[in-house]
Amino acid sequence: MERRTIHTDKAPAAIGPYAQANRVGNFLYTSGQIALDPDTGEVVAGGIKEQTERVLENLKNVVEAGGGAMDGVIKATVFLKNMADFAEMNEVYERYFTGEALPSRSAVAVVTLPKDVLVEIEVVALIE
Repeated sequence: MERRTIHTDKAPAAIGPYAQANRVGNFLYTSGQIALDPDTGEVVAGGIKEQTERVLENLKNVVEAGGGAMDGVIKATVFLKNMADFAEMNEVYERYFTGEALPSRSAVAVVTLPKDVLVEIEVVALIE
């Protein structure tokens, strides 16, 4: 199977030795996205809702650059700085994932995240 590295200027550039995503066959594997504005490279202002919105917009742009759509996401992993933010994160998350074919999801609390953000999310998408 062919592997293709995915990059878009509509999401923050990688801040280390990794790709925004890799497409292998009909699967797209994204790196974790944090709440960086792709134009400024800065963490967006606000709390968990604003950060989750930016993260999911970044992921949407990466998935689309890989030839997919958010309704093709089959697995999401959410990393939260504070599990007390779960409900507010989920309010934003559910706007991006609707319908009958919801992705599987894990959510875990972590001690810290890059740039001290509140949330990081990575996804696997099926590209049809």
